[in-house]
Amino acid sequence: MALVITEDCINCDVCEAECPNNAISQDDETYVIDPERCTECVGHFDESQCVKVCPVDCIVPDPEHAETQDQLMDKFVRLTATA
Repeated sequence: MALVITEDCINCDVCEAECPNNAISQDDETYVIDPERCTECVGHFDESQCVKVCPVDCIVPDPEHAETQDQLMDKFVRLTATA
């Protein structure tokens, strides 16, 4: 499942640079994760890098975007495919 950044985000700027899929961007007051680009780092790393670096633990699984590991891997393949 994709991840989501909760309202507890302190806008510290560390998560955006860690995302290998460029799924994280800055919104008006916090950061947001694009569920179409988030693979929870499947295909890149063994754990979600944004979760690993978040100092306030505000990045959690998004229940509105439930995906299996296979679906996340398929998304990784699609996002990293070269034309």
